Amino acid sequence: MTPHISVSPLGSRRHSLALIAGAALACTLASRVLAADTALPVPPSLPLAAQTAAAKGEPLVLLISLPGCPYCELVRRSYLLPMRAEGLQAWQINITDRRASLTGFDGKPVSPEVQAGLWKATFTPTVLFLGPQGQMLAPPLVGIAVPDFYGAYLDERLATARKALAR
Repeated sequence: MTPHISVSPLGSRRHSLALIAGAALACTLASRVLAADTALPVPPSLPLAAQTAAAKGEPLVLLISLPGCPYCELVRRSYLLPMRAEGLQAWQINITDRRASLTGFDGKPVSPEVQAGLWKATFTPTVLFLGPQGQMLAPPLVGIAVPDFYGAYLDERLATARKALAR
């Protein structure tokens, strides 16, 4: 004989609604955590950051970013922050940050927006690979056309930049 368990429709409906409400709350909290931008540091002096990187045999890797840009966040969180933890000199500038002032490669203060314009980096995300005098060591990596291959494109640009730096 199989035992029969009876659940009232009202009880199962309440249980289902509680599960749905809990799942919705969890999704909302998770999306808020994921929506928050992580951050790479902003270099106050581009020449100093580039010379420090070059002294370690690395290019200055600079993310041109916008606050709230989900693709910029993907590049930061999935690629540049882990690489920075391994010693890569990765920084960022937010082109709309009006409070930030950088020291440009000419030694003069420059806004992030103007500096990005000088590099013709008007699309975000753009990753630049710079040498100690601010010279481009590899072509910029603009946007994320195919996320599955982004890591390979980034590695290729880094290899090109390192080779140019070693000459």
